[in-house]
Amino acid sequence: MNIDARIQRRRQEADSRRLVRDYEVLSPVAHIEEPAGRGPVVERLLDHIDPVFDGTLPPNAYVHGPFGAGKSAVVTSLFDHLERFSAQSREAIYTTTRARSSRTPWFVYVDLRETTSEFAFYHRVLDAVVEESVPEHGVGTQEIQRRLHDALGGSRAGAVVAVDHVDAPGVADDALVEWLSGLPNNASWLAVGRAAPADGALSDYTARDIDIGRYQRRVLIDVLMTRASNGLARQAFDHALASRIADWADGNAHDALAALFVAACRAEEADRGRITDADVDAAIAEVPHDAVSLGTVLALSANKQRVLRALVDLDREERRSVSATTEAIAADQDVDLSQGTIKRYLYELAEVGVVERVQATEQAGKGRSPSRVERRFSPTVFRTLYDLRR
Repeated sequence: MNIDARIQRRRQEADSRRLVRDYEVLSPVAHIEEPAGRGPVVERLLDHIDPVFDGTLPPNAYVHGPFGAGKSAVVTSLFDHLERFSAQSREAIYTTTRARSSRTPWFVYVDLRETTSEFAFYHRVLDAVVEESVPEHGVGTQEIQRRLHDALGGSRAGAVVAVDHVDAPGVADDALVEWLSGLPNNASWLAVGRAAPADGALSDYTARDIDIGRYQRRVLIDVLMTRASNGLARQAFDHALASRIADWADGNAHDALAALFVAACRAEEADRGRITDADVDAAIAEVPHDAVSLGTVLALSANKQRVLRALVDLDREERRSVSATTEAIAADQDVDLSQGTIKRYLYELAEVGVVERVQATEQAGKGRSPSRVERRFSPTVFRTLYDLRR
């Protein structure tokens, strides 16, 4: 009797009855190892990074493009591959600081949505280039920076640092320029953001700008079909539905994947074996066209995410004003925060575009009408991913 085989068979039978096999694969914030349809972009980035294969560092550069163009997906995938390639070529060279040959630089990825202080920035880079653990407490920024210079000082190869979401709220341009200038001399950086080069402060420090455009319709359809084939049951999603979502998303892969995610959740909750046109209609209606990135939402502090988790379950009446929303969230047993803190969070979330304060059309009595709290992200996607990661 093979009990393991019997258990595995039961699991496979249960999975075959489920429409959604893997929510994380469908997630608009998931970056798969091989981004679909972005081969030409990868080649352009490799053209820039090409000097590392001759033992020199590329100059600083800025990668830019609109929201949902796949910038982060391509850069994270490429840097993961490059770092694995470099690591394989120097397996026998490790010391406590992982000293490397002149032909094998470090490839480090930093997300400024999660790295919002000078200390955290240098800590992230240092942690990637040393073998020993880097202390998070008891040392100052200057000490971490000194250790980083010492670690890279023993290497002629240096490092290439990808700094993603450079125009995310939380880090000012002048502060970022100062952080980058504080890197060792044998480190070059690849900044990634949405703004055109002329609109940011980094253009004065870059030798090349690399523009990434929106997804073409056929490529976006391929992205949707690839994710669906990996995350859904067979024949749960067809080409016609992918075409509808791609037409609506207009080249924005984030919004397209969010719509697919919502449609799949609706079909799963209704215990259907496939996604229908009605599911896609509802998904398109739910995902705001001016949505904030769900990656930004999921990078917020635990307490702010807890507040948002309560917010997505509130109905329109409970969101009729900031005060009403605050009271409703405070009544949630999972939110152990004062009303003053919750209200402050709501104002801060509005400042960074995660929620929006919309002036109510109705007015009770004299004075200014209250502002209603609206979400600028899909509640279904956030709710599902938040609950899965708890």
